[in-house]
Amino acid sequence: MEAKESLIQEERIIHALNGFLMLFVSTVVLIAGTALFIAGPVFYSMDRVSGGLCGVLVTLGIILFVVAIILYCGLKILNPNEALVFALFGKYYGTIKKSGYYWVNPFCSAINPTGNKAGFTVSAGGRTSVTPAAKKISLKTMTLDNAKQKVNDELGNPVEIGVIVIWKVVNPTQAVINVENYKNYLSIQCDAIIRNTARMYPYDTSEKGDEKSLRGSSQEIADIMQLELQEKVKDAGIQIIDVRITHLAYAPEIASAMLQRQQAAAIIDARQKIVEGAVGMVQMALDKLNENDIVELDEERKAAMVSNLLVVLCGNKDAQPIVNSGTIY
Repeated sequence: MEAKESLIQEERIIHALNGFLMLFVSTVVLIAGTALFIAGPVFYSMDRVSGGLCGVLVTLGIILFVVAIILYCGLKILNPNEALVFALFGKYYGTIKKSGYYWVNPFCSAINPTGNKAGFTVSAGGRTSVTPAAKKISLKTMTLDNAKQKVNDELGNPVEIGVIVIWKVVNPTQAVINVENYKNYLSIQCDAIIRNTARMYPYDTSEKGDEKSLRGSSQEIADIMQLELQEKVKDAGIQIIDVRITHLAYAPEIASAMLQRQQAAAIIDARQKIVEGAVGMVQMALDKLNENDIVELDEERKAAMVSNLLVVLCGNKDAQPIVNSGTIY
C-alpha cells in the first residue's frame, strides 16, 4: 500500500512571472552588458579610464551578457489546453497548465517522455530543417483507435473486436512521472481490458437469451470496459471519457460455420412461429364451423381437415387446390 501511495505524485502549480516583464528586463540587461563591453575599450582608447578599470568594465559587460542569455532561456509560451512539467536538478519542480507567456527558473527543464526528440529532418528537395523537442503535454481530448484484435469469448470461440477510447490527460504531473510513456501505457492497458472482458461473455446469447453477450449487450460491455480501464489508468493522470466497440465479428476461420449455425437457428425460429400460427388458425376454423353449424364432422374428418390445413399453412410452396364435386363421404 505504501509503495502505491509513493507512486502518485502530487501536482504543484508554479506561479510563474510575467513573460513580457522578464523579456523587458532581459533586454535591458543585454543592452547594458553590451554597452559596458564596448564602453571599456572605447574609454580606454580615449584615455578616460585606466587599464584596470577597462578590464572591470569588459568583465562586467560579459557577465551581464551571459546573465541576459540565461534569463532569455526562462521564457516559455503555453498555448490553450497544454501543460509544462518542470524538473530542477533531477527533482520535480512544478507544473504550468494555464495558457500565456511566462518566465520560470532557467535551470528548470521540461519533461515529456512521449515528446519527439530534437533532430534534423531532410526533405525530398534536399533541404534540412531542425525539429525542436516537443516538451508540452496536450490536455486536449484525444482518440485511441485500438486496432481490431483476435480474442476468445467465454465459449472459446475466436472473435475479432475493435475499440475506440476517448480520453484526455487531466493530471500532467502524474502522466509524465508515474509511468514511462502514458500513451503506450494506455494502449497496453486497453488491450488487456479488451481480452479480459471478452473472455467473460459469449459472442451471442444462448437459446434462453437471459445472459449478456458481446453482440447483444455491446453498450453495457463498453461501459464495463470504461470503468475497468479508468481504474487501471487513474494513477497515470488520464481520464477515460468514453469507450465504444467499433468492430465485432467471428474470426474468419469459424465465420462460415457460425453463419450456418445462425441461419439454422433463424430457420427453426421461423418454423416455430409458422407452426404456432397454423395451429391457431386451424383451431379458429374448427370453432367457427361448430358455432355456425355449417357442417358436422366426425373425428376422422376433423383429423383429415387439420392435416390438410397444416400442410397448406406450413408448406414452403403454394398448395394446388383440388375441387371435390361429390360427397365428402
